[in-house]
Parts: sequence; structure tokens; C-alpha cells
Amino acid sequence: MPQVKIVARNFMDMVASLPAFKLDKLYENSFICEAILRSLPPLAKKYVLQMLYIEGPVSAKWWEEWVLPDGVSKHKVAVDRLIQLRILTETIERKKETTYLLNPTFQSNLQKHIVHGGVLPREPMASNITVRLPTLEDLDAYAVQQWEYFLLHLINSTEAEKSTNISSSMMRIFQRGLLNQKDDKEPAKLTESGFQFLLMDTNAQLWYIIREYITNCEEHGVDTADLISFLLELSFHVTGKAYNLNTLSDIQRNILKDLTDLGLVKLQQGRKESWFIPTKLATNLSISLADTSSRKQGFVVVETNFRMYAYSTSKLHCEILRLFSRIEYQLPNLIVCAITKESLSKALLNGIAADQIISFLQQNAHPRVAERTPSVPENVTDQIRLWESDLNRLEMTPAHFYDEFPSRDVFEATCDFAREYGGLLWENSKKMRLVVKAEIFPHMKEFLRKQKQ
Repeated sequence: MPQVKIVARNFMDMVASLPAFKLDKLYENSFICEAILRSLPPLAKKYVLQMLYIEGPVSAKWWEEWVLPDGVSKHKVAVDRLIQLRILTETIERKKETTYLLNPTFQSNLQKHIVHGGVLPREPMASNITVRLPTLEDLDAYAVQQWEYFLLHLINSTEAEKSTNISSSMMRIFQRGLLNQKDDKEPAKLTESGFQFLLMDTNAQLWYIIREYITNCEEHGVDTADLISFLLELSFHVTGKAYNLNTLSDIQRNILKDLTDLGLVKLQQGRKESWFIPTKLATNLSISLADTSSRKQGFVVVETNFRMYAYSTSKLHCEILRLFSRIEYQLPNLIVCAITKESLSKALLNGIAADQIISFLQQNAHPRVAERTPSVPENVTDQIRLWESDLNRLEMTPAHFYDEFPSRDVFEATCDFAREYGGLLWENSKKMRLVVKAEIFPHMKEFLRKQKQ
């Protein structure tokens, strides 16, 4: 049974891993300071706001006085996160007293942002310019459509529109782990991580792609801090407002073209100038950092007989359900399918875990059943887990079998050698036989050659 490999690592972990000078550079932008503040755990936010107008270091003992006895663990998590992001500097003085100091750059820019408000480096289109802009409803529909095309392209489904052209930079992101292509002649196929990615929440999917996109751009010489700064700054633009492309650098314009594939922005050509219009996916980026996205409208009803009714017109929903169920028939606004042992076994072998399927069904439960407890029948969730445990009964491990040792001393020495390498799977002392992992075969071969000498 394949192991789950994909991890939706928090975007702030990536920010925290930046070198100190790049973090300080990020904090020079007041919008980034606000975005970082939004992403913090509730207690960490409280500490930042309490320290915001305090000049100089504050004793750790004073901080501990703010904490109730049952909140010590949350206090440690909050302090650790602030130190990781270099918002807080920890100092141990000669008297072994620990003090905390707020990052001066972060503190100063957050103060200005709270008191005076932030001013974006670009203004939206003036009202006297007569350009027909899409309505908010049209923009939302565009964002959903682009995101679904993007994911359908990942599934490599025949349902994906042929007219959609995913940019080469986006394809490189897929090739990093979500798609695998042996050669140019064969079409790319989903990896285990790719299957798991499709069942993730939209915000988690979006930030996974953004994180990989940042890593990809860094490898091609784009400054990480500048890219993160631009993405978070984009989240403070107004949904539906048009902004002039001429206010962006060449690198930022190239980034926007890639973000169009995701549905984060819509590009519009005017008579003389070009504009970009942020969608909700873009303006919700900084809100998504806190991983507290509002519950989306569900569409799936699961019955005790393992049948599912999906009230949706989305091609993407149909393809995702096809990953772990058998589609029986499809109407214009209804998909009827069933979870069978065969369909679930196929999903499990592709690397999707039982808990991921159950979580997907719970998160996307139709409003009529979402209020029930449980929203997915217990006999269905229990059976899904049982089918997974059936596949886990046997685990195949490539191995080599050894017998006919010349003496017991050689046998015991060989067992000890294999054990030290962590490759000993089985031994029979009476018959002097053992089985070791195939990965240590070269070392075993060399060891036994020396024993013969």
C-alpha cells in the first residue's frame, strides 16, 4: 500500500525559512506586516498588539503573567512562531533572564499601517475611463472556471477543454511531484501526490501551488522575498477593480500571466492600455494564510447503501468522484455514483488514503446532510477503512535470501552486519538462514567476500 507523501505545509513555514535579511526586507512593506499578522495564531496576534507600542525588551516572566495555567502550551506555540518569523527576538542576559524584543522594522511599519492605513503602489482605473468591466458574478464564474480547467488539466481528463493552454511554468510545477512523464511520447500521469492533491481543500491546493511556484521561480533567478511580497500585496487589491499593467515590472507581469491560469486575475485589453482585475482567489490569499477558510457549499449526499448523489454541474466534481467511485449515470445537474470495493481499491493503490476520502465527503456534504452527525453514514466510513486495512495486510519488500553458511561464526557475523545496516528482515539460527533487504545487497556482497578471504 503506497504511503501518503504530500504534505500541505503551511505557507508561513516557507516564509519563516527565509534568510534573516530577506525577512527584514519583507517587513519593509506595511501590507506584508498586516498579512503576516493575520496568519498568526490568536495568542501570537494578541502578543504582537500588546507589544506594538512598547519600546525596548520585555522580560519573559512578564509575558508569563499574561498566561493562564491551562494556556502554557499555547503560549509556547505562539512565542515559537513569533521567533521563527523574526517578529520577536529572544535574548538571554548575563543574569540568565530571558527578554523579548519586537522586530523594529515590523513594529514601525505595522504602527504606520494601523494609524494611517496602507497606500497601494498602484491606483485602480479612474471612473472617467469608459471600459466595460466584468461584474462580480462574472468574475467569480471566471475564477471557478479557470481553477477547474487547471485541475482538469492535471487529471488529464478528456473532459478538459482543448482550448486551455497551461503555461510552461505551471506545467513545471506539476512535474515537480503531481505529474509524472517518462518520455515526450507518453502523456503525463498523476502521481500518488497528485491524486491526494485533488482531494485537498481549495485553499490548501492554492497555497500548495503557490509554494511550489515560488520554489520554481527561485530556481530561475527570481528573488523569493520580492515574489512573496508581490503575491501578498496582490491580496489587498479590490476584487473587480481594474489596475494598469504598466504599473508592474516585467517580472511581475510574467507572474500575472501565470496567475491567470489559476484564475487569480483576469487580464483585459483596452484600446490603449492593458489592465488586470483581481478575483476573490487573489484577494483571499492573505485570509487563507490562517487556514480558517469559511465552509464552502457542499454537494454530495452519501447513503447507507454506498450510493452517492452529487448535485453539481461541474466536470471537475465528476472527475474527482471518479477517482474513488463508479459513475453510474449523469444528468445535467446530478451525478449518481457508488463506492465499491473495486473502485476504492483502485484509489487506495493510486496513493489516496481512506481518511482523505472520508474527509472529502464530510467537507463536501450537501447542506441537507451536513448538519447531521455524522454527515457520512458510519457503516460507509467503517467499510472504507476496512477495505484499506485489507490492502495493508501484506507489504511487499524486495529482499535476498542467504543460506549454506560455512560456519556459525560467519552466520552470526553476517546477521550482526545486516542488523547494523537496518536491513535484517528474518533469521533462522537453527538452519543458519536469513533474509535481508535488497537495498543492502552490495554491502552484503562485499562483507561476505571479505569473510571468504
